[in-house]
Amino acid sequence: MTDQQRAGATVAGTVPDDDFDGIAAEIEHEIEQDIDHMRTDHLDEHLDDPSAPTATPSHSVDEYVLGDRNPTADIFVAERPWGDFQQFVSNEQVTVKIITVQPGHRLSLQRHDHRGEMWQVLDVPIDITVDEREWVAQPGETIWVPRGATHRMGNSGDRAGRLLEVAFGHFDEGDIERLQDDYAR
Repeated sequence: MTDQQRAGATVAGTVPDDDFDGIAAEIEHEIEQDIDHMRTDHLDEHLDDPSAPTATPSHSVDEYVLGDRNPTADIFVAERPWGDFQQFVSNEQVTVKIITVQPGHRLSLQRHDHRGEMWQVLDVPIDITVDEREWVAQPGETIWVPRGATHRMGNSGDRAGRLLEVAFGHFDEGDIERLQDDYAR
């Protein structure tokens, strides 16, 4: 690869077959270095922030598969000229839902054997229960519900509220143990 190519110039043309594998491997390596550098640069800005994501999360495959890992510990934040974005997961098998809770209603008090859930409150405060802790989560707040934890969401406000739910582990609507339900289900 020439210095001009490394500087980011676009090169048009053909690559001999015998050179392709080497060039592709070099490009992949450079991209990985750029990504690692970007993560490190971002994290250096927040070294004193205990809630900042870690550069090298260490989780076992079983934690990912069973829903035992807390993805809120690995949220990646990237700043851009127009603002920023939060990346909650990347290249993982997850189930994503937006749940709408009507005013004055709540979901059953429940738990799951095969998945953990991450919730992001979208637009109005939502009443949250995770195990023994109860609080009102504000829009933008992220909540981790570990696999097996007792949990519930409700809406004591005066307009419908939405949560983004990302389920980690095996998702099955049958994996709900209802401990208390306002609708006798």
